[in-house]
Amino acid sequence: MAVPPPPLSPATLREMCRSKQWTSPTTAGFAPGFVQANVLVIPDLYAADFRLLCRRNPAPCPLLGETAPGDPRVPSHLAKASDIRFDVPSYTVYENGKFISNVESLENEWKEDSVAFFIGCSFTFEDALVANGLIPRHVELGRNVPMYKTKVPLCPAGVFSGHMVVSMRPYPQSSLPQVRSITRPYILAHGEPVAWGIEGAKQLGITDLDGTRPDFGDPTEIREGEIAVYWACGVTPQLSVMDSGVEGRVFGHAPGQMLVLDLGVEEVLLKE
Repeated sequence: MAVPPPPLSPATLREMCRSKQWTSPTTAGFAPGFVQANVLVIPDLYAADFRLLCRRNPAPCPLLGETAPGDPRVPSHLAKASDIRFDVPSYTVYENGKFISNVESLENEWKEDSVAFFIGCSFTFEDALVANGLIPRHVELGRNVPMYKTKVPLCPAGVFSGHMVVSMRPYPQSSLPQVRSITRPYILAHGEPVAWGIEGAKQLGITDLDGTRPDFGDPTEIREGEIAVYWACGVTPQLSVMDSGVEGRVFGHAPGQMLVLDLGVEEVLLKE
């Protein structure tokens, strides 16, 4: 069993990204107690459409905030002294809806009309799972979480359409009610699972039933007596960019390599 990652402050983790010292395949587990965010950087021309996409699809696209057009500073209430061009471990590059490459920074890509959006991430609720003895398998193995494209359509908005992405964590069938209960209040981090087990995989259109062939992230291990449990995933906007063939250059975080915010997890919990 892998040793859990050492806890880091969000500021330390972002500085490691900025100085190119980050080497882990994922940010999962490294900043317990703090919110992690998916990132999408688009021209301001598409910003209104993307906000609408988030409103219409709150499970996969829970919007936490955005930058002002042309200003790479992350809003200070999310992360102090953070520059979105440098503070993510790795970025994806898309051109006219096609994946081009990964880059270490957006220093040469940020434009006067660039807007960065920050979407909630399921890594945020993993501390609560760990606290209840439900350690996510990818954290145990020191890997990235497996993620899958699905056949579930998004409610379209302007130039954006496409299908939902899900992340997967295996758990014993008997633990499912507890897993659902723990994650349900984290509505700004995708909330409770959207599907589970073989029937759930079929409903999502997933054919990889043993967790060894994810579309994004790393393979996992589904052990005897366990089922696959699926959550809506914030890589969905990037799949939407590809499905929709969005024109121009668009950027995202590399799946599993998140922007870690100064926002505490209690600030994204559903208040009863």
